[in-house]
Amino acid sequence: MNTTAEQKARTYLDKIKKENGRIKAFLHLNENIIEEAKQIDKKSIKGKLYGKIIGIKSNINVKGMIVNCASKVLENYKSGFDASVIEKIKAEDGLIIGMLNMDEFACGSSGESSAYGACENPSVYGRIPGGSSSGSAASVSAGFCDLSLGSDTGGSIRNPASHCGVVGMKPSYGAVSRYGLIDLSMSLDQIGPIGKNVKDVKLLFDVIKGKDEKDTISRDFTFSDKGKNKLKIGILNIKGIDKRIQDIFKKNIEKIKKLGWETREVEIEHINLAVQTYYPLVYVEFFSATRRFDGRRYGYKIEEKCGKEVLRRILGGSEITKAEYKGAYYQKALQVKEIIKEEFERVFKDVDCILLPTIPSLPWKVGEGNKMKPEEIYSADALTIPANLAEICAISIPAGFVNDEKDKIPIGMQIMCPQGQDDKMLEIAEIIETLI
Repeated sequence: MNTTAEQKARTYLDKIKKENGRIKAFLHLNENIIEEAKQIDKKSIKGKLYGKIIGIKSNINVKGMIVNCASKVLENYKSGFDASVIEKIKAEDGLIIGMLNMDEFACGSSGESSAYGACENPSVYGRIPGGSSSGSAASVSAGFCDLSLGSDTGGSIRNPASHCGVVGMKPSYGAVSRYGLIDLSMSLDQIGPIGKNVKDVKLLFDVIKGKDEKDTISRDFTFSDKGKNKLKIGILNIKGIDKRIQDIFKKNIEKIKKLGWETREVEIEHINLAVQTYYPLVYVEFFSATRRFDGRRYGYKIEEKCGKEVLRRILGGSEITKAEYKGAYYQKALQVKEIIKEEFERVFKDVDCILLPTIPSLPWKVGEGNKMKPEEIYSADALTIPANLAEICAISIPAGFVNDEKDKIPIGMQIMCPQGQDDKMLEIAEIIETLI
């Protein structure tokens, strides 16, 4: 017997109400979802997302829902409009079940900086789920929804997808409209899907992608390499990766080689500068974006209500901006960003995609992040940041498990393709998914 959207929504709501208190994936639920599901069930012609229940990161506007970026600054802010991606989801009969927890204003890579409590990793209780799209990955991993949307500035979709054992995609820069996203860093941000498998992620991406008049950097990408049957795979080996993660990665590469694809080791010059390049850009752009949170139009003045990581980035951005008359940081970071982008373009002339681990280390225990230095936390994004700097597409798929103490911890493999080749990347990911 086919399950109706209403039945599915009720099942998910029951599970959330029983288990979300521990996981803290959802901040708010859609009170109207049952009625919305009933209306969709009555339609004679159903959309592409019919039957899919979707959670939304709390920095993407959904009309009538509280969109607070997991911050006290916007504690009671109820959105008056739908982001472009939400309009597209609703048009295809996808059901929004609620708003998801995250690092405050997307500032973080662990899920611990939420003003409403750290999100837990459902696959390894007591460990961080990763961030900043912590609730987006945790909700799918916990079985609270079919799919979710997150935002990825330096790995914020792929990082938690890896830690929670799900699939997370960062589309090419410009492939998905950011209209309605409360931005962290506009030159790097990208909205993307998280799901249980590549097929589901592709379905949601196909709905939300494309040019939008409301976002000037959005565009339609056209790419075809039909007739090509033997792929060239670039293997990016980087120092500083946990040996247990690296060993599993190498075993997976051996499985992939059996497909008959050509594999070769590749090197991205200056990739070791990715973290140092990324943060000056984010600090300055985030500082600029937060000037609207002045307490006059909505919410509170951000400096008076935000947490320490948000405040660190505001103060850092302020100082860098003051020093900018000498071109000391931001302009130099932009120059290095272009160099890294050119390096990827050079490598992609010889290979179809690049494979590497998603995260260099295992998720730490919830609360340990408060004792760590910022640079230790920032290093968790060392392997994901390069894709944002290069504006290319990247996806994390489950790659196996590492045994640590008594925990069996999921890890991810990252697949990167050139800008605009998102569909090709998804095809490669589907093939690899069946092997590992």
